Amino acid sequence: AAEDRAAFADLVNRHDLTHCAQRIGKPIAAPIVRLLGEKEVLAEWLWQELFDAWWSVTHAMQRLRDNPDCADEERDTQRDFNAPGLVPHLVGAAVGAAVGAAVGAAVGAAVGAASAAIAPSAPYINTNPRPRVAILREQGVNSHLEMAAAFDRAGFTAVDVHMSDLISGRVQLDPFQGFPACGGFSYGDVLGAGRGWATSILERPALRDHFATFFARADSFSLGVCNGCQMLAQLKALIPGAEHWPRFLRNRSEQFEARLSLVEVVESPSLFFKGMAGSRIPIVVSHGEGLARFDAPEHASLAKVALRFIDGSGQVAESYPTNPNGSPSGITGLTSSDGRSTLLMPHPERVHRSVQMSWRPAGWGDESPWMQLFHNARTWVG
Repeated sequence: AAEDRAAFADLVNRHDLTHCAQRIGKPIAAPIVRLLGEKEVLAEWLWQELFDAWWSVTHAMQRLRDNPDCADEERDTQRDFNAPGLVPHLVGAAVGAAVGAAVGAAVGAAVGAASAAIAPSAPYINTNPRPRVAILREQGVNSHLEMAAAFDRAGFTAVDVHMSDLISGRVQLDPFQGFPACGGFSYGDVLGAGRGWATSILERPALRDHFATFFARADSFSLGVCNGCQMLAQLKALIPGAEHWPRFLRNRSEQFEARLSLVEVVESPSLFFKGMAGSRIPIVVSHGEGLARFDAPEHASLAKVALRFIDGSGQVAESYPTNPNGSPSGITGLTSSDGRSTLLMPHPERVHRSVQMSWRPAGWGDESPWMQLFHNARTWVG
């Protein structure tokens, strides 16, 4: 824009850089780059031609190193210059968490009290005592601090609980309202992500029974994120209403995927996503084994899906990299039939504040929409 050019010219002048700054081009509407002489066009290229030349080495290496189909799909995605990219769309309770108190109140007047709920847990924060939540971790887990911060912000007392505490009997789950099983790489993902962690529970009869009793409590909740998701999926025999959950296998790309992806909250019984269905929100993914594989084909339709990858147009993401792990129908989060136990491969705790996001729309407040997930848990406890 003209004002931007004027501001840049002023910046150059103020720093005495006019001798080394020269305008060499201007934007045009056509998707081409044109090289001009004094009176004639010397050469011109389509954007796609230049992109293909620039991307060719990356593409060749990626086809050798990764799944070649994923390499082709990413190239096709990147060369689509009309693709909308990340397009957030907030619905219901997710609105208030993102826009800040003043704007949220105004929105609430227009679309209802649910949208205005900046922090539905606010009435409970000053009550004493706060409900306790066990921040469950194992050797190799690395997202427990962000998880503790998010639950603390929502009005819980977050307690660090290592698996060794439960195995030794020093700590019991009885005093806790819920637990998140945190992300990371327990036991280095040897023999499969989350398998060692799950086996440490399943192969100890007393501990297995202890977890089963906790899951059966009507006033308890559990959340598995990333490695915790992979681990809880292997405990599904202990969790009421989780019999159709999948296992999580190596990503279709055959690579560790760390990126900001777009997901949609799906209507489900999950207590964590109450009032958020239909919201499309960027979120961090960071995993090597997130491909959902169901034990039987019919389980995919019977499982309670809570979160799925979508593209910028809001369509279910089936191709790479909008679907970074290759799960069918973009599935990346599920819940139990009563909504008390939820699995998520992405990391809401790593982006519960807007400042944690590598990109976000202008106008979001201190809390990102993902903070609503933790507020919902606090509201559910009451």
